Amino acid sequence: MMLITDTTSRNLWIAMCVFLLMTFIIPNWLGFLTTVALAKGLVVLGLAMLMRTGLVSFGQGLYYCLGGYVVGIAGTQLGITDVIILLAITIISAIMISLLLGLLLCRYREIFFAMLTMAFSMILYGILVKSEVLGSTDGFNIEPASLMGWHPAIESLGTWVYMFTVVLTFLILQCIHRYFKSPLGFTGKAIRENEIRVEYLGISPKKVILLKYVIAAVLASVGGALTAMVAGHVDPEMAFWTTSGEFVFIALLGGITHVAAPIVGAIIFEIIRTFAFDLAPYSWQMILGAALLLIIFFLPNGLWSLLPAQRNGGQL
Repeated sequence: MMLITDTTSRNLWIAMCVFLLMTFIIPNWLGFLTTVALAKGLVVLGLAMLMRTGLVSFGQGLYYCLGGYVVGIAGTQLGITDVIILLAITIISAIMISLLLGLLLCRYREIFFAMLTMAFSMILYGILVKSEVLGSTDGFNIEPASLMGWHPAIESLGTWVYMFTVVLTFLILQCIHRYFKSPLGFTGKAIRENEIRVEYLGISPKKVILLKYVIAAVLASVGGALTAMVAGHVDPEMAFWTTSGEFVFIALLGGITHVAAPIVGAIIFEIIRTFAFDLAPYSWQMILGAALLLIIFFLPNGLWSLLPAQRNGGQL
């Protein structure tokens, strides 16, 4: 019943239909850009979940890269190209690794949590750079994805990956929205405000943080898998610290007060970067830096705070 009556859920369904209708209107380059933005938005959505708990991860590139390489290795080495199977393998891999690392990370807070997550991501980067079998610094191309035995033509591959990404992204947004509205979802804010009082209530902050870290890892791996499918290539830069920093940039740009804010932030980020690179190919980073400074100074809660409901203190 909530999916029908809840305003945010209804708006998400409408937005999904709009994005699907855009398939027949937007040019191929914009479709590619939007697909990448939606995939990165999923990564930032998981990061926003951690930030709501008072934790900032500079290592989401670890799972973003993991998702891309799982898709690449499964396709080239094992001959698996079905997108459903690839995503299932990606999610299982992310859960296993995040549970292992999360048992350590859930004990740390603030800068220690941030630096440890970045360290693990850089370890993966170093391993991939030294691995000649996986293309070293150049990475490798991956096999075109298929869907339940259907192999689309190369010319239409980008279109159907875009449509698949849109549907999957907004279904995930619906699930995360319901999670944010649940008691467990609100526990993150309580931990951020006063962790000791949460313990007095009989709730283990470490278990809650571990769960959120695993969910964030799964979202990041799915985003990496979708990016690899549409780009057709993976490389170690997906795990580099600048990639993780990019996700933090997007979180600051869009905000974390709404489930759709990371998606909006990712789309705007990709648009800004594309046109900045076109206008100033040798100094486009300065334009991104200036945009970040403006956001920090004038919109510390992100672009989503411009909405009337947010200005009045509410969270959608």
